[in-house]
Amino acid sequence: MGRIGLFDLEKHFAFYGAYHSNPINIFLHMLFVWPILFSSHLLLYFTPTLFNLPQVGFAPLGYNVNLVLNIGFFLTLLYASFYIVFDEKAGFLAALLCFFCWVSGSYLAALLGFSLAWKVGLAAQLFCWSGQFIGHGVFEKRAPALLDNLLQAFLMAPFFVLLEALQMLCGYEPYPGFHANVRAKVDAQIKEWKSKNQKKIS
Repeated sequence: MGRIGLFDLEKHFAFYGAYHSNPINIFLHMLFVWPILFSSHLLLYFTPTLFNLPQVGFAPLGYNVNLVLNIGFFLTLLYASFYIVFDEKAGFLAALLCFFCWVSGSYLAALLGFSLAWKVGLAAQLFCWSGQFIGHGVFEKRAPALLDNLLQAFLMAPFFVLLEALQMLCGYEPYPGFHANVRAKVDAQIKEWKSKNQKKIS
């Protein structure tokens, strides 16, 4: 059953989907959205700890890394919480992926050190964002959602591509009729957008 207000997944999904209806653009986002989240943690690893929270020991592959409870951790917690509230099953998977990005990103950042981690992180961000802008400019022919609603776009992007992948792979939807409802809303929003553009031209 769908939720309303802030946790109305259909509304959020339709908003994001209206900017990502071209299959190639969707595919490019599937390739690049989660790497953007991962590489962000390379950069956020070096932000200061908040409220002097303790560090957590982590030692895979014989290399000790402290998981610092900093901005990266709290953003991960925020994203994971939202996704679980949106949909328990897919949200739990998304939450695991978020924490995996935080843990592995922290590990790699500590391994590379500040200077190299920032170079790798910024290069990955530039490459992935370029791929997404190409998707919008060449294939979607519409500006990214973040230009209209920055917060909503950043919050929904990882969950959007995950749900798209789950739907393609196994026909998953949060509840019966979800994708049909979203498709109708997306079509309506795209139609409204095209109508506004046509009025501007004329």
